[in-house]
Amino acid sequence: MLTIALSKGRILDDTLPLLADAGIVPTEDPDKSRKLIIPTTQDDVRLLIVRATDVPTYVEHGAADLGVAGKDVLMEYGGQGLYEPLDLKIAQCKLMTAGAIGAPAPKGRLRIATKFVNVAKRYYAEQGRQVDIIKLYGSMELAPLVGLADKIIDVVDTGNTLRANGLEPQDLIANISSRLVVNKASMKMQHGRIQALIDSLRRAVESRHRG
Repeated sequence: MLTIALSKGRILDDTLPLLADAGIVPTEDPDKSRKLIIPTTQDDVRLLIVRATDVPTYVEHGAADLGVAGKDVLMEYGGQGLYEPLDLKIAQCKLMTAGAIGAPAPKGRLRIATKFVNVAKRYYAEQGRQVDIIKLYGSMELAPLVGLADKIIDVVDTGNTLRANGLEPQDLIANISSRLVVNKASMKMQHGRIQALIDSLRRAVESRHRG
């Protein structure tokens, strides 16, 4: 049995057509089903529906053989127990710093609000800057508005939400897209099957981008 970990939302919506090109179609609509393990049209392939931030954990620890996760999640997770063989070029966005429009540079230590704590630490360490990092789980845009932080680090798509709240995107940390990740032990034990699936997904990605 091959188990593929996916998260609901944009990544799931964009991944299902790629899997369909590889002959893998869920037998139930994941958005409507309450099931967390969903069979597919291939008897030996099933989908695992988990939180986006948990995909690398399920894959690294072998609860899933493969998964699809945003590069932002993978950068934050930082696991060494994963192969990342393919950029699926879906759910594309940017990981950026953002702050209040026209705000002067703060004096003293910078306060950064983000859910990407590890990314923030590495980013500012590379710049040789000392910062205070405040972990938030959502509504990042509020932090600079109420004086909780000077800047935020978050995923930016259009930037409309930032601008609607008086913020502007500033420094680009990374371009983000969703990646296929594979458990290292699974890759050894089921190399032929997994490599065939990787090749099939690669062809589907290339075909869509040529089109």
